[in-house]
Amino acid sequence: MFLLQVAVVLLIVVAAVVALLIASRSDRFAAARDRSLAAAEAFAHSPGLVAAIQGPDPTAVLQPLTEAARKDAKVDFIVVTDRNGIRYTHPEPAQIGKHFVGTIGPSLQGRVTVEQVHGPLGLEYQVVVPAEDAGGGVVGIVSAGMKVANVSSAVDHQLPVVLGAAAVALGLATAGTALVGRRLLRQTHGLGPEEMTRMYEHHDAVLHAVREGVAIVGGDGRVLLANDEARRLLDLPPDVEGRAVTDLGLDPRTTELLLSDTAVTDEVLPVGDRLLAVNSRPTVSRRLVDGRAGTSGGGAAASGGAAGPSGGGGGPSEGRGGPSGSVTTLRDSTELRALAGKAEVARGRLRLLYDASMAIGTTLDVRHTAEELAGTATREFCDYATVDLAEEVLVGEEPQTRAVGAPVELRRVALAGVRDDSPLYPQDTLVRWAGSTPQAAGFVSGRPSLVPELATDAGWRMQDVERTQAVLDFGLTSLIAVPLTARGVLMGVACFWRGRGRSPFEDDDLSLAEELAARAAVSVDNARRFTREHTMAVTLQHSLLLRSLPEQNALEVAYRYLPAQAGVGGDWFDVIPLPGARVALVVGDVVGHGVHAAATMGRLRTAVQNFSTLDLPPDELLGHLDELVAHLDQEAAAAGGEAAITGATCLYAIYDPSTAVCALARAGHPPPAVVHPDGTVELLQLPGGPPLGLGGMPFEAVEVRLPPGSNLVLYTDGLVEDRTRDMGVGLDVLTSVLARPGRSPQEVCDAVLDALLPARQSDDIALLVARTRVLAPDRTAEWEVASAPEAVARVRAEATRQLARWGLDEAAFVTELVLSELVTNAIRYATDPIRVRLLYDRTLICEVFDSSSTAPHLRYAVAEDEGGRGLFLVARLTDRWGVRYTPDGKIIWAEQHL
Repeated sequence: MFLLQVAVVLLIVVAAVVALLIASRSDRFAAARDRSLAAAEAFAHSPGLVAAIQGPDPTAVLQPLTEAARKDAKVDFIVVTDRNGIRYTHPEPAQIGKHFVGTIGPSLQGRVTVEQVHGPLGLEYQVVVPAEDAGGGVVGIVSAGMKVANVSSAVDHQLPVVLGAAAVALGLATAGTALVGRRLLRQTHGLGPEEMTRMYEHHDAVLHAVREGVAIVGGDGRVLLANDEARRLLDLPPDVEGRAVTDLGLDPRTTELLLSDTAVTDEVLPVGDRLLAVNSRPTVSRRLVDGRAGTSGGGAAASGGAAGPSGGGGGPSEGRGGPSGSVTTLRDSTELRALAGKAEVARGRLRLLYDASMAIGTTLDVRHTAEELAGTATREFCDYATVDLAEEVLVGEEPQTRAVGAPVELRRVALAGVRDDSPLYPQDTLVRWAGSTPQAAGFVSGRPSLVPELATDAGWRMQDVERTQAVLDFGLTSLIAVPLTARGVLMGVACFWRGRGRSPFEDDDLSLAEELAARAAVSVDNARRFTREHTMAVTLQHSLLLRSLPEQNALEVAYRYLPAQAGVGGDWFDVIPLPGARVALVVGDVVGHGVHAAATMGRLRTAVQNFSTLDLPPDELLGHLDELVAHLDQEAAAAGGEAAITGATCLYAIYDPSTAVCALARAGHPPPAVVHPDGTVELLQLPGGPPLGLGGMPFEAVEVRLPPGSNLVLYTDGLVEDRTRDMGVGLDVLTSVLARPGRSPQEVCDAVLDALLPARQSDDIALLVARTRVLAPDRTAEWEVASAPEAVARVRAEATRQLARWGLDEAAFVTELVLSELVTNAIRYATDPIRVRLLYDRTLICEVFDSSSTAPHLRYAVAEDEGGRGLFLVARLTDRWGVRYTPDGKIIWAEQHL
C-alpha cells in the first residue's frame, strides 16, 4: 500500500513538472515573439527610415541605428532590406549586401510574418514586417528576432527550480504517506482481530506468571491491576483491584510511588525484610483503562505497560491522550544487591591485578620495577606503598638467610603515596627493622602480616617510638606487609598502608596484596637475575679488555669504553708496543651481546696479541685472524648450540715513529679518521675487506704518512650508528666535531662522546685517539755494512762512538757483542745490502737488515761445540730479540732496557 501511494504521488508530480515545463517553454517563445514584433514594428515606423532607405547610402545611416535599437530591445538582430531582400544592416557586417534568409512575400503585400529559419546566426526565431512610405507603399523590409538557443536557455535556467520544487513536493508527499502508514501500523501492530485477541490472551498469561510485580493504578488513585508477584511482594489483599491505594495500609513511601505521576527508575524500597527495586512510569493510554472491562484486555494492556519496567525502567510512553495513571514494576533485589556488591569488589580487584601485570616489570631494572609496584598499589588499593629490598638484590645476588627474631637491614627503594610529606622512611634509606616488626618477620619467615590497627600493634611500635607515633599522628591506621618471594628467593618486603579516610585492611585485602606482591616479585627477580648476568658479563668484559696503557713514546693515547646499557657486547681495543719503537693500534667488534660475545672478544684480542708478536703486516695479521675465526665457527657448528663469530670486524694499524708512516688494514670495520695538525679531518679510504670469518677475499693494507701532532681516531660502529641515526649521519657529526686543531686526545674523546653518545645506548662504544710523535733525528744512527769480515770491527767502533754521544757508555759492551754476532751472521749467511741501525728511545734497539728471507734459529750448544752460541748470548744479554720480514728481506733486532 505504501509503495502504491508513493507511485501515485510520483506520477502526479512528474505530470505536474512536465506541464510546467511545456507551459514555461510556450510562454518563453510567446515572449520572444512579442519582443521581436515590437522591435521590428517600432523600427519600421521610426521617423526617417523611409528617407534613409531611399537615400544614397542606406547602410551607413541605418547600421548604427539598428545596432543601438537591437541592444535596447534585447533582441539578437534587427535587419533592414530593400524590396528584393538585399540586406542594408546586420549584426555581422559581413552579411550586409547579401540576400535576406526568410519569407518576404507577405511583407511586400503589407503583412507580418513570424517564422523559424536557419540564418547567419544559426536557428533563428524572427518577425518580418514591411516598411511603408506615406502613401502606403512598401519601400523595404524590417526583421527582428532572437536565436532559438537563447530562448531555450532561458527555459533551461528555470528547469532546476521546477525540478527542485518537484523533489520537495515528492519528499513531502512521501514523508506524509510514511507517517500515515507508520501511525496505522503502530495502532494495529499490523495484526488482524484474531491475532490481536490471541496476543492479548498470551500477554495476560505471561503477566501473572513472571517473577516481577506489576501494578497499574488509574488516574483516580484506584488499583486497576496487580499481578500475583505484586500481591506477594506488597502483601496485598485478594480484592485489591478497584480499591484506592491509600486504603491498602501500605507505608507512605510505597503509596507515594504507586500514585506518582513522574518517572521513577530502580529506586530501592525497603518493604519488610526485602529490598524492592521499583520502576514507575506514568501512562495516559485510553485503551489501557477501557480494557479493564475484560480480564484479557486488562492483562494485555498491563503487560504492554510492564514490559518496559521489567527490563530496567521502560513502560508506557507518555502523552498518548486519555485519563492519567501509572504502571509500577517491583523486583526483589535483596540477594541480587548483595551479589552485585561482591561482584563489583571482585571486578575491582581483577582490574587492579590486570593493571599491575601491565604496569609492573616493563624494564629489567630492580629499582624501577619496585617503583612500578608502589605506584600501581597506591592508585586504588592503598594510600601509601613502600618496597624494601635486601642490599644483595640490588647487585643481583641472593640475600642471606636470617635467623628468626633477628633484626633485618633492608634498603627502601620505592615510596609512593597520596602526599609527599609522610613520616615514613624516605626512599634510598637503609632501614634496620627490629625483629618484632611485621617487615622483619615477613622477610625472615616468608609469610605476610595483616595489622588492622597500627595503634594497638606492639611489635610494630618497637621499631622507632618517635617515628611510629608520627606515622599514627599523620593518619595511617592499617598495614599489610607482604614478603617478595620468587623462585624460592626472599628478596624484600612490600608494605601497603591505609589512612583514616578508608576502611582498615581485611582478610580479602590480604589475599589481594599477596597476589599483587607475587606478580611483582617475579618481575623483581627477573630484574635481579638480569642485573647479576649483566654484572658478570661486564666484569668478564673488563677483565678481558686493556686495563692500562703500555709504556711507549710513539703515540699519546686516550681511550673511552662504554658498555651497552641493556647488555654488554664484544667491542674491544688494544695498544701493543712492537719492535723498533713501533706501536700497533687495534679496534674490533664481535657480533651479539652477552657473556658469549665478551668471551669471544677476549679470544680474538688474545689472538691479535699473539699474532702481533710475529711482527706481521696488518693485512697478513687480519688474514690469520680470519682463518682463526673460521676455524672457531667450524668447531661451534660441530658442537652445536653455540653462536658463530662470523661477522666480527677489526681494524689493525702499525705506526712507526722513525718514519711517521702508519700502515692500516680493516676487515669490515668503519674507516678511521685522521685529524691533521691544522684541524683538517680526513676519513681514510681504506679497502673495506670482508668481516672476519667469511673468507675468500684477501685483505689490503694502506700506508699513510701522518705528520707529527696528528690525531688518529679509531672507533666502533656503536659510536656513529644507532636506531635513530644511520652511519652516514654519524660520520658527518664525527668529522664536524673533530675539525678543531690543538686538542689533546683526552679532550677529543670528551668532545666526541658529548656530541655522539645516544640517550639510550644499545651497543658498546669503543673510542681510541692517538696523537702521533716522531723519533728525533739525533736518536737514530744507521750505517751501510760491506759484506766482508773486517767490516764488523768498523761497525763496533761506530756504535761505540754513537753510544758515547748519547751518554750510554755502560751499554757499549753488550751492544758491541750483539752487533758483532748479528753482523757476522748477516755477512756469513745473507746477501747484500746489509745495514745497521741503532734507535735510542725508551730502550736501545739494534737492528741489522739484510736481503735474505732465511731466519736464524737459536741453538743450545754443548760443551764440545765450537760455535752456535752467538744468538744464545744475544738472547741472554738483551731483553728481547726477534726477526721481522720486509718486502726486501728481513730485520734481526735486539732490545736493551736502559
